[in-house]
Amino acid sequence: MPEVYNRHLVPLIFEPCASDLANLVASTHPGRVLEIAAGTGVVTRQLSSVLPDNVSIVATDLNQSMLDVASRTGTTRPVEWRQADAMQLPFATAEFDAVVCQFGVMFFPDKSKAFAEARSVLKPGARLIFSVWDRIEENEFADTVTAALAEVFPHDPPRFLARTPHGYCDCAAIERDLRRGGFSASPHITTVAYRSRAKSARVPAIAYCLGTPLRNEIDARDASKAGEATDTAERAIAERFGDGIVEGKIQAHVITVQV
Repeated sequence: MPEVYNRHLVPLIFEPCASDLANLVASTHPGRVLEIAAGTGVVTRQLSSVLPDNVSIVATDLNQSMLDVASRTGTTRPVEWRQADAMQLPFATAEFDAVVCQFGVMFFPDKSKAFAEARSVLKPGARLIFSVWDRIEENEFADTVTAALAEVFPHDPPRFLARTPHGYCDCAAIERDLRRGGFSASPHITTVAYRSRAKSARVPAIAYCLGTPLRNEIDARDASKAGEATDTAERAIAERFGDGIVEGKIQAHVITVQV
């Protein structure tokens, strides 16, 4: 899954947003940056390009196989890759000038605890900067795939995309969890839209059905239908966005909060 994720999903929905998030981190002029839930390193690569060479970058993820792909892909300068659980960060108090996370918070079992962990490793006045996906209806490929799979599994449609990646989009809930995590300052939340492009409808179908935990939900229902599910998603995307190059809207919230 990490290889499929990196080859298909990263260019589709993560790369369009990564540069802006890295530039936002750079605008705070940090000396030491921690990235959590770094995945295969799409934001890490941007950070290594835009931050001065004297700024240290520590990139972490719970999944070592994701970090292995990130390390093999490489960065423009040295980065410390480290397996770590965002719910229990292995770093000293007040060690970092910025903590950044692109589209990882939605997967944390206890978001307030993860925010508290991030706060504990930030210096006074430092910032937590992270992004989450907006509701699935504002993210057209994910919405189309979810609807298509309901045709394959009409009695028990896989709802992973709506439930998890797109399930933490309520800004009031995010503010509440940040307060519970110890952040007293009001967060700055911006909603941003991008365009997601692929050379064919097949690419987003593979990206979502085979490169995300949606694959696990497909297999749990009937592993023999993984191919049918991917084909059905491809047809639905082609019907909505046309043949050849396809382009759809993606939308996210970007949150900045200061210690």
